[in-house]
Amino acid sequence: MVKNYTNFLQFILFFIVLSFLPTKLNAQCAGDDGSLKICDIENPIHQSISLFSLLGGSPTPGGTWSDDNNSKGLDKTNGILNAQLIRSGGVYHYTYTAPDVTGCLDNKATVEITIGAYAGVPAPYATECSSKKTFNLFAAFNSTVMRPHANGTWRNSSGDIVDAIIPITGLSGSFDFIYTVPAVTACSPISPSVKVTITIFRAPEPGDPQDLLLCGDTDLGGYTDFDLHTLLSGEDLGGEWRGFGFTSTSDHHVDLQKVFDVYGAGTYNYTYTVLSYPDNRICPDETSVISITLEKRLDFTGAKIIVESDICEDKIPTATYLAKITKGPEPVPNGEYEVTFHVSGPNGGSETVIANFVNGELSFPIKSSYFKQVGVFNINVTNIAATASKKACLNIINNLSYDLKIHPLPHLDGAILTPDPTCQNKKATIKISGATKLLDGEYDIVYNVTGDNFATGQTAHITAVGGVASFEIPANLNVKSGVSNITITKITNSDTGCTNIANAAGSLIINPLPVSASVKVQVDDFCFTDQFPVTVTGLGNLTNATLSYTLSDSNSSTLQTVILAVTNGSAKFIIPSNLLANTGSTLITANNLKNNITTCDVDLSNVSDGFFVKPIPATPVAAPLQPFCKVDAATVADLVPNGPQYKWYISATATTPLADSYVLKDENYYVREIALGCPSSPTLVTVKINDTPAPELVETPNFCGLTNPTIADLSGKTNSPSTVVWYDAEVNGNLLPSSTPLIENGKYFGFDFSTTNCPSSQSREVVVSLTNCDEPKSFFIPDGFSPNGDNVNDVFVIPNIEFVYPDYVIEIFNRYGNGMYKGGKDKPGWDGINYEAKGISGGVAPNGVYFYVIHFNKDNKPPQQGHIYLNR
Repeated sequence: MVKNYTNFLQFILFFIVLSFLPTKLNAQCAGDDGSLKICDIENPIHQSISLFSLLGGSPTPGGTWSDDNNSKGLDKTNGILNAQLIRSGGVYHYTYTAPDVTGCLDNKATVEITIGAYAGVPAPYATECSSKKTFNLFAAFNSTVMRPHANGTWRNSSGDIVDAIIPITGLSGSFDFIYTVPAVTACSPISPSVKVTITIFRAPEPGDPQDLLLCGDTDLGGYTDFDLHTLLSGEDLGGEWRGFGFTSTSDHHVDLQKVFDVYGAGTYNYTYTVLSYPDNRICPDETSVISITLEKRLDFTGAKIIVESDICEDKIPTATYLAKITKGPEPVPNGEYEVTFHVSGPNGGSETVIANFVNGELSFPIKSSYFKQVGVFNINVTNIAATASKKACLNIINNLSYDLKIHPLPHLDGAILTPDPTCQNKKATIKISGATKLLDGEYDIVYNVTGDNFATGQTAHITAVGGVASFEIPANLNVKSGVSNITITKITNSDTGCTNIANAAGSLIINPLPVSASVKVQVDDFCFTDQFPVTVTGLGNLTNATLSYTLSDSNSSTLQTVILAVTNGSAKFIIPSNLLANTGSTLITANNLKNNITTCDVDLSNVSDGFFVKPIPATPVAAPLQPFCKVDAATVADLVPNGPQYKWYISATATTPLADSYVLKDENYYVREIALGCPSSPTLVTVKINDTPAPELVETPNFCGLTNPTIADLSGKTNSPSTVVWYDAEVNGNLLPSSTPLIENGKYFGFDFSTTNCPSSQSREVVVSLTNCDEPKSFFIPDGFSPNGDNVNDVFVIPNIEFVYPDYVIEIFNRYGNGMYKGGKDKPGWDGINYEAKGISGGVAPNGVYFYVIHFNKDNKPPQQGHIYLNR
């Protein structure tokens, strides 16, 4: 226990002694802190200061140094400090760390360096050219000695603070600047300053160039005497130009049109050099370069574009599209081009792609997203430009477009087949209707025939218009009568090749052929000029048929056809007279019989009959002209020849003779001789009925309607006023009393009943005018009318105006100036209906005020205006 206590006291004593020992005892391994004051930092000896030598005590070598203030200039490996690399005056610290040593409790020591302020030494000469634009004032110091500290301030000769880098553009001359660095009081309380003088020489100014981009084909009209100085700004004049198109270095005008014509498209550089002044050895000659690019316009006129390819709508999901452009007559250089195009349609748009022209052809894909439905899509190329060009020219693109078609599939959905009934061994027409989804066009179909006849995979061509078409079933598929079922299974558009399945069906009725075994014909004998009826029997149950026949022997004919109305198996028809041109024996042969109800026909054999055409007597001889007096009322019985064998007719073709009591007229008559029941050819006889001439007018029948002239007044204007009588028609007219009033443009027929050998049987037609009137001072013009259908004042009319102004025209307008009615003598009254094509639409005019204008159209009388009131 005593031993342990003794050890404890020894430990406490050691600790107390250690606590009171000096600090230096703990830093013996790093040495003592040191310091150095440098007031002549410009001295070269301060470029290599051993910091280790500034430590006190006995520092252990081999340690490392650190720059506590990051002041630069320290070689941390060997502790050598270049104090002249420190950029400003002040106090700086550097720490030494000794290597690990046994028993070393403090291994760091610090060296403090104080550096005085240093303003530097100005260079004897500082010059610069203004073309440098700026000047660093620190460049005005002597480079053979230490550079000045960097923490100073620059002032110009006016005392203003300036940056170390000053602008010198445009300056010329010598300029003074003062540089002052802050004092380090440990060396001097005064802040050191130095003055530097710089001399600026003005540089030659070639100007700031601006490049020019032109299209040689379109833009050079104003550049045939182009002043290149317009592309420079701020240049000194009097410099030298070099480039294409100059005749001397002093010339600054160039003919760009000529350059383009001679040298072609390209980029042409023009240099402008301004020489330095003779006393200026600082600034070099200066040159500006102007680049003028002249591009050539490409002409794609006549170029073609084809987009591959048109498709059917079922190929839309997988289709791809490739456009190919082929140049026109003008050359297109090989190379890379930008092609801008527009695609129409609901998913259309514009796009620019990059592709290469190779030997006049360029291809590029077009996105399928533009083409998502059936239709016609226009691909229109709007621009083509070489990617290497600067786009100075707008290349000529002339209607470079293509219509890409996505064709619909043909659809027969809902279509109805309506076959026309046919006959055995005859073709049949099948009508297609209700195909509302089938576009107009040409199609090929595949169909099957089932039922009483059978055939599959048959083909036909149809033309569809408005959902309607037709095709034929050939005769060899209609061998059996009965019903054939027609079904269309496939349809293909003949133009586009688009194919779709179909299921349109209909039933075809095939009628049997007529039965011909018992058919006979019979013709009796008749006169040459008579009709020859033919009786046809053995027609069975036919009701409406067509028979084909020929004539032979004395009379022959081509194949004739006649429609037969069949009753109880027989029918009759007449052989046309033009087929029987000769007398004698004639044979009729029936060749074909057709059922008009079913249109089915059959050829006949050994169906014929012979008949005789009897001759006609000789033509009678008669005087060609036989005159009579009108008043004698001669009849046919007075004509010569006469007798029971002669018959007179009114025409050469008449078959009914005239009665002997028929009254003759100034006309032709025909006489025939009848022998054996056959009439001869007619002989023409002309009958002349003599008559007194019709009355003559001795004075124009013009009257004034206002005086109410009568028939008596009209008679007074003839050459036979006492014997003329008047009728209102030439034939079967009414006798007009002398007191009958005349009417405007009325027609009257006068007959002369004087006592002569042949009284007048002809009339004199007279058209009366009632407009031979003197002009009155005024007319009564109604101020209103009421077209309500009560037959009282229903029409607006101006009484008797047509007698004085026969060519008058009246126009009526509504209050908006729209035409309602236009009339005159032939249309004298307005009934309140709008008839004018112009103005408001036709219809009943409403109540209100309307305005009229009367154009008299006579003796330059001016029009008269007024208004009327319409009240229904």
